[in-house]
Amino acid sequence: MPFSVRAIQVDGGPEFEAVFEKECQSRGIRLFVLPPRSPKLNGGVERAHRTHTEEFYEITDCSFELADLRGKLLEWEHIYNTVRPHQTLKYLTPRKFLEQREKEEVKCH
Repeated sequence: MPFSVRAIQVDGGPEFEAVFEKECQSRGIRLFVLPPRSPKLNGGVERAHRTHTEEFYEITDCSFELADLRGKLLEWEHIYNTVRPHQTLKYLTPRKFLEQREKEEVKCH
């Protein structure tokens, strides 16, 4: 990312325990854990899950074995971040949005 990550909000799933928590701590990243069964507090992530399911998992011809999946996910990540417009970003791609934001920050300083 073109900026440092200072905090991460997670849903408290088992994938965010132990090693992940220690890694965040070693990097000085604050970790915010949501209460159980509270998807409304994590709306952006829940919406992203839906997008990934509908636009990747449901239509990708893949064995879903990790070795095969990695390459397909990298391709999808590139499309998602640099090609696909996002309504919430006023139909910009995340890359364009960050580029514009960076230019605006430079003007302000």
